[in-house]
Amino acid sequence: MKSFMQKKETVDRKWYIVDAKGKTLGRLASEVANVLRGKNKPTFTPHVDCGDYVIIINAKDIQLTGNKLDQKMYYNHSGFPGGLRERTAKVMKESYPTEMIERAIKGMLPKGRLGRAMFKKLFVYADENHGHEAQKPVELVIGGK
Repeated sequence: MKSFMQKKETVDRKWYIVDAKGKTLGRLASEVANVLRGKNKPTFTPHVDCGDYVIIINAKDIQLTGNKLDQKMYYNHSGFPGGLRERTAKVMKESYPTEMIERAIKGMLPKGRLGRAMFKKLFVYADENHGHEAQKPVELVIGGK
Protein backbone atom coordinates (compact mmCIF):
# COMPACT_ATOMS: atom_id res chain seq x y z
CA MET A 1 0.00 0.00 0.00
CA LYS A 2 1.34 3.41 -0.96
CA SER A 3 1.37 6.36 1.43
CA PHE A 4 -0.82 9.30 0.44
CA MET A 5 1.06 12.54 -0.25
CA GLN A 6 -0.94 15.73 -0.62
CA LYS A 7 0.06 18.14 -3.38
CA LYS A 8 -0.21 21.88 -2.81
CA GLU A 9 -2.39 22.22 -5.91
CA THR A 10 -5.05 19.84 -4.58
CA VAL A 11 -5.45 21.29 -1.07
CA ASP A 12 -9.07 22.09 -0.17
CA ARG A 13 -9.04 25.06 2.21
CA LYS A 14 -11.91 26.08 4.48
CA TRP A 15 -12.46 29.19 6.58
CA TYR A 16 -13.07 28.83 10.31
CA ILE A 17 -14.00 31.45 12.91
CA VAL A 18 -13.07 31.05 16.59
CA ASP A 19 -14.49 33.10 19.46
CA ALA A 20 -11.71 33.62 22.05
CA LYS A 21 -14.04 34.96 24.75
CA GLY A 22 -13.32 33.09 27.99
CA LYS A 23 -10.81 30.69 26.38
CA THR A 24 -7.37 29.96 27.83
CA LEU A 25 -4.52 31.33 25.70
CA GLY A 26 -2.35 28.22 25.36
CA ARG A 27 -5.19 25.78 24.81
CA LEU A 28 -6.70 28.00 22.11
CA ALA A 29 -3.31 28.51 20.47
CA SER A 30 -2.50 24.79 20.24
CA GLU A 31 -5.88 23.94 18.67
CA VAL A 32 -5.63 26.79 16.15
CA ALA A 33 -2.03 25.86 15.28
CA ASN A 34 -3.20 22.33 14.44
CA VAL A 35 -5.90 23.69 12.11
CA LEU A 36 -3.45 26.11 10.43
CA ARG A 37 -1.02 23.24 9.94
CA GLY A 38 -3.69 20.84 8.64
CA LYS A 39 -3.19 18.17 11.30
CA ASN A 40 -6.97 17.89 11.76
CA LYS A 41 -7.33 16.48 8.24
CA PRO A 42 -6.82 12.87 7.16
CA THR A 43 -4.79 14.15 4.19
CA PHE A 44 -2.12 15.82 6.39
CA THR A 45 1.30 15.88 4.77
CA PRO A 46 4.17 17.34 6.84
CA HIS A 47 6.01 19.10 4.00
CA VAL A 48 2.91 20.72 2.40
CA ASP A 49 0.89 23.69 3.65
CA CYS A 50 -2.45 21.86 3.77
CA GLY A 51 -4.08 23.85 6.60
CA ASP A 52 -7.17 26.04 6.67
CA TYR A 53 -7.79 29.74 7.27
CA VAL A 54 -8.64 30.78 10.84
CA ILE A 55 -10.25 34.01 12.06
CA ILE A 56 -10.06 34.71 15.80
CA ILE A 57 -12.45 37.29 17.26
CA ASN A 58 -12.73 38.81 20.76
CA ALA A 59 -8.98 38.56 21.40
CA LYS A 60 -9.27 41.10 24.20
CA ASP A 61 -11.31 38.60 26.26
CA ILE A 62 -8.68 35.82 26.33
CA GLN A 63 -7.88 34.28 29.74
CA LEU A 64 -4.58 33.44 31.41
CA THR A 65 -4.36 31.05 34.35
CA GLY A 66 -2.48 31.48 37.61
CA ASN A 67 -0.34 34.57 38.11
CA LYS A 68 0.64 34.85 34.45
CA LEU A 69 -0.93 38.31 34.05
CA ASP A 70 1.67 39.74 36.42
CA GLN A 71 4.59 37.32 35.98
CA LYS A 72 4.69 36.42 32.26
CA MET A 73 6.98 38.75 30.32
CA TYR A 74 7.10 39.56 26.60
CA TYR A 75 10.42 40.79 25.22
CA ASN A 76 11.29 42.89 22.16
CA HIS A 77 14.69 44.13 21.09
CA SER A 78 15.32 46.99 18.69
CA GLY A 79 18.74 45.66 17.71
CA PHE A 80 20.53 48.64 19.24
CA PRO A 81 22.50 48.57 22.51
CA GLY A 82 20.13 48.94 25.44
CA GLY A 83 17.16 48.35 23.13
CA LEU A 84 15.52 45.58 25.17
CA ARG A 85 11.88 46.30 25.98
CA GLU A 86 9.87 44.08 28.28
CA ARG A 87 6.13 44.07 28.98
CA THR A 88 3.98 42.01 31.30
CA ALA A 89 1.07 39.95 29.99
CA LYS A 90 -1.31 42.42 31.64
CA VAL A 91 0.06 45.30 29.53
CA MET A 92 -0.02 43.11 26.40
CA LYS A 93 -3.64 42.12 27.03
CA GLU A 94 -4.72 45.72 27.52
CA SER A 95 -2.72 47.32 24.69
CA TYR A 96 -1.88 44.55 22.19
CA PRO A 97 -4.33 41.63 22.57
CA THR A 98 -3.99 40.51 18.96
CA GLU A 99 -0.20 40.34 19.15
CA MET A 100 -0.37 38.21 22.29
CA ILE A 101 -2.43 35.53 20.51
CA GLU A 102 -0.37 35.76 17.33
CA ARG A 103 2.88 35.20 19.23
CA ALA A 104 1.48 32.16 21.03
CA ILE A 105 0.31 30.55 17.79
CA LYS A 106 3.42 31.46 15.78
CA GLY A 107 5.62 29.72 18.34
CA MET A 108 3.67 26.49 17.78
CA LEU A 109 4.10 26.48 13.99
CA PRO A 110 7.14 25.09 12.14
CA LYS A 111 10.07 27.42 11.67
CA GLY A 112 11.08 28.44 8.14
CA ARG A 113 9.19 29.29 4.96
CA LEU A 114 6.50 26.64 5.51
CA GLY A 115 5.64 28.03 8.95
CA ARG A 116 5.54 31.59 7.61
CA ALA A 117 3.11 30.51 4.87
CA MET A 118 0.89 28.84 7.48
CA PHE A 119 0.96 31.93 9.72
CA LYS A 120 -0.35 34.11 6.87
CA LYS A 121 -3.66 32.22 7.05
CA LEU A 122 -4.33 33.52 10.59
CA PHE A 123 -6.43 36.64 11.20
CA VAL A 124 -6.84 37.95 14.77
CA TYR A 125 -9.24 40.74 15.80
CA ALA A 126 -9.63 42.37 19.23
CA ASP A 127 -13.44 42.56 19.00
CA GLU A 128 -16.14 40.70 17.07
CA ASN A 129 -15.88 42.84 13.91
CA HIS A 130 -14.00 41.26 11.00
CA GLY A 131 -14.06 41.77 7.25
CA HIS A 132 -14.30 38.15 6.15
CA GLU A 133 -18.06 37.61 5.84
CA ALA A 134 -17.66 36.98 2.10
CA GLN A 135 -15.65 33.83 2.80
CA LYS A 136 -18.57 32.38 4.83
CA PRO A 137 -16.48 31.11 7.77
CA VAL A 138 -17.77 28.14 9.76
CA GLU A 139 -17.63 28.31 13.56
CA LEU A 140 -14.90 26.12 15.02
CA VAL A 141 -15.62 24.99 18.57
CA ILE A 142 -12.50 24.79 20.72
CA GLY A 143 -12.80 22.35 23.64
CA GLY A 144 -13.07 23.48 27.26
CA LYS A 145 -15.11 26.55 28.11
